[in-house]
Amino acid sequence: MLDAETRTAILRLHREGHGLRRIARALGVSRNAVRRVLQTKSLEVPKLERPGQLDEHLELIRELVVVCEGNLVRVGEKLADEGIATGYSTLTRFCRRHGIGRSKPKPPAGRYVFEPGEEMQHDTSPHDVTIGGKRMRVQCASLVLCYSRRLFARAYRRFRRFECRAFLTEAIPYLGGAASRCIVDNTSVVRAHGTGSDMVPAAEMLALSKRFEFDFVAHAIGDANRSARVEGPFYFIERNFYPGRTFTSLDDLNAQLRAWCDKVNAGPRKIDGQRDVVPMELYAAEQHLLSPLPLHIPTVYELHGRRVDAEGYVNLHTNRYSVPSRLPNGETAVGRSLEVRETLDAIIVLDGHDEVARHARVESGLGKRITLEAHRDGRWRKRPVEPSREERLLVAAAPELGELAARLRKRHGGQGLRPIRRLHRMYLEYPTTCLLDAVRTALHYGLLDLGRLEAMTLERIRGDFFRLPVEPPLATTPAPDEPHEEEHDDGRRAAPAADEPEAPPGGGDL
Repeated sequence: MLDAETRTAILRLHREGHGLRRIARALGVSRNAVRRVLQTKSLEVPKLERPGQLDEHLELIRELVVVCEGNLVRVGEKLADEGIATGYSTLTRFCRRHGIGRSKPKPPAGRYVFEPGEEMQHDTSPHDVTIGGKRMRVQCASLVLCYSRRLFARAYRRFRRFECRAFLTEAIPYLGGAASRCIVDNTSVVRAHGTGSDMVPAAEMLALSKRFEFDFVAHAIGDANRSARVEGPFYFIERNFYPGRTFTSLDDLNAQLRAWCDKVNAGPRKIDGQRDVVPMELYAAEQHLLSPLPLHIPTVYELHGRRVDAEGYVNLHTNRYSVPSRLPNGETAVGRSLEVRETLDAIIVLDGHDEVARHARVESGLGKRITLEAHRDGRWRKRPVEPSREERLLVAAAPELGELAARLRKRHGGQGLRPIRRLHRMYLEYPTTCLLDAVRTALHYGLLDLGRLEAMTLERIRGDFFRLPVEPPLATTPAPDEPHEEEHDDGRRAAPAADEPEAPPGGGDL
């Protein structure tokens, strides 16, 4: 198929009087192609009409796209069930050509050009990262200068307005200053009300922007391309930073991420189609146009009011932080309302202007109790458990009973009154010799079940202290001159004493 330029050359050479053979040889085409162009005398390239593989199934495909909710993979499977075999790329090309599955064509994104110091963009993105061998989701926040593409990023477990203020307070000094405006999305982290150009920042965020001399501007809802300068680096971080790296903690991740930002900013990158562009070289032309940093940048903190509980702790985000028993003014801390300042790294407890305690900040929601060594006075020490009266009697009676009582108290906690009182009752009711023999066996095997110990004691008492029933001897008629004799268990026979009562027939247990 000859293009319009070749067809124009053929017609021009023919008007100049050149023959078919010479025109074909000069343009590198066949004489038949030259002949067809001269017959039509048209510069328009004829459309190639070829019957498509799926043209006859157009209506069926339209119906299947609706049934399958636009999923062309399922459409291809449905066509295969109908005996129509086609490739996925063929099906997608056919749907694009006929406008199936798309209500309107996607408009071009356009291009935004920024002058040095004109704009910076801020956003967050959730990333799933393995930290300390555990898979968890973190919120990655980044700030980018739109002209030089200098980048700063940091990860957080959660991203609230407090974390946003702390991040910008760290990111803007890293970039050496702030651009005149900062583009954000319509998140409630920054805005108080309104969307797009009508967005009004919250009071805390407005104070932050005044400190660093820039303005927050929100893009229109759905116009994600407006913040493309900051959206692109998130993909870059996921594909270039996380793979092949291990992290022991969130602080370790942020330390490695900061070093990675230093390396990326100093190295060559592809910017606006140009390769080997170094952001730091562009930053040299932008730095003097950024807003200068203030002389003093205060630490970002969140203020809480907390009352000291009965154990001497203040509660914050399900964690408990200790305070001293006595405040600097000499008053007792329990029950007092104190001021708690929460920073990203520390928890500071204040009584007015006096700092009462300073703790390392623990991740929210863990339910931990943090106690400083200076606060470990008698309130948190376990008082020794005094042995009960019954236990003291058992210890005095025999060392075996004292050992068993100590084990019972350790197992049941506290004084162990119930099991120790039961053991003391057994000591009072049963012979000491049999009880001690059973206790020695129980201590040897680590047996602390008093029910089994009592059964073992009764077995010993039954054999040693009670007469067991025996079969009576066969009745014989004694001789008249022989007195009646009674046979003992050991086979000896003796006549009963005159003053001793006769034993009951059959014997029996007492």
